[in-house]
Amino acid sequence: MSKGEQAGVTAAVDAFADGRPVCIHDAADREGETDLVYPAGAVTPDAIARLRNDAGGLVCVAVSDAVAEAFELPFLQEDLDHPAAADHELSYDDRSSFSLSVNHRDTRTGITDDDRARTIRALGAAAADPESADFAADFRTPGHVNVLRAAPGLLADRRGHTELGVALAAAADLPPAVVVCEMLDDTTGGALPPAGAADYARRHGIPYVEGADLIARLG
Repeated sequence: MSKGEQAGVTAAVDAFADGRPVCIHDAADREGETDLVYPAGAVTPDAIARLRNDAGGLVCVAVSDAVAEAFELPFLQEDLDHPAAADHELSYDDRSSFSLSVNHRDTRTGITDDDRARTIRALGAAAADPESADFAADFRTPGHVNVLRAAPGLLADRRGHTELGVALAAAADLPPAVVVCEMLDDTTGGALPPAGAADYARRHGIPYVEGADLIARLG
């Protein structure tokens, strides 16, 4: 890893430790997408607005496998008993990380910026001490925040944004709960190209990092 790549990873870890977002590109031969990623505990209504307006993808919260196990959160694909769940093949990975979708019980519809921020911060707080949390008492499903379950071995098992984000949280000494949202291109409707994502990151003072560099440093 070059000094520049090392500096990029360090900047990403430092930003995350300060509660600031990071742009992570997974890999050209995987999804080929850049996600805007926040520590769950730092998400405010303004952050949700940025994710909606500047990223535009699906706002999800990724948690570690251990946290998901404590909360009894399944891999949804394995629990669905419906014909549409059969032969669920992905072109970029072996399986989906999706688990349940939730709202905090103190939210109303669950979709507003305030409601989603409340749900996400609560997920971050619960992930900090999962053994003491009462997940069913605090959250209801279905809801408007999709929870993603990281692979048990994290980057050793899978190298998606779910695992990259949770690994970044661990490096920043934060609870294993992060928000990920794909950055989309308003012109093409597809994924925002890495050059466009890197330019957005520069203009907004957000670290941009390649998944391969995070894997080399944190994997």
